[in-house]
Amino acid sequence: MIASVFWLVCTIAVYLLSKRLYRKYTRIYLTPLIVTPAVLLVAIALLKVPYPTYERGAGLLSDLVGPATIALAVTLYKHVKEMKRNAGAIIVSVCFGAVAAVLTTVGLSRLFGLSAPIADSLAPRSATTPIAMSISSHIGGLPTITAVATLVTGIMSMIMGPLVVKAFRIRTPLARGVLFGTSSHSSGVSKALEYDDATGSIAAIAMMVTAFVTLLAAPWVTSWL
Repeated sequence: MIASVFWLVCTIAVYLLSKRLYRKYTRIYLTPLIVTPAVLLVAIALLKVPYPTYERGAGLLSDLVGPATIALAVTLYKHVKEMKRNAGAIIVSVCFGAVAAVLTTVGLSRLFGLSAPIADSLAPRSATTPIAMSISSHIGGLPTITAVATLVTGIMSMIMGPLVVKAFRIRTPLARGVLFGTSSHSSGVSKALEYDDATGSIAAIAMMVTAFVTLLAAPWVTSWL
């Protein structure tokens, strides 16, 4: 019990410290999404802590994902008028982006000769992790590989997203929100919120629509290609 509480406190402490460090230096490699799991993995490996021991404590944080997602409704409500005004553009853009992500992922997997289970595992990588894993299991993929692919997608999008925004001079919250929400799910929403609340709100909507479109598109694309 004490060990579980210890790792729960450690996880929160490492996250808060990495977040403070990221705010001070703003380097993508210092983002909590990278620093927190890296530090904890090293600590667990060095101390030879069984994963169930860690999970009993830090796993409680997983239960907060639902409430945290619902809390996004506060930000969404503040910008509901703007989202209603641009609803058509958001839906069309996200639909094309989500379908393109599945098509290119499966297409390149086939091109490079990856096995069907691996291709199926990678197909839903742009959706949020729980939904992506569920889709993967349904279409014959390996949920564990999907989880890793989803994490890597989020990290890469957080790295490439700001570069794309800068290179193409994307200045509107609408365009930035769709970019981050479609390409990097919850990681993208977190990055979008660094710009402003409007960008974060649109990214949250884009993330939800992407998950829904991926749920529909992935089974069809994997069976067709």
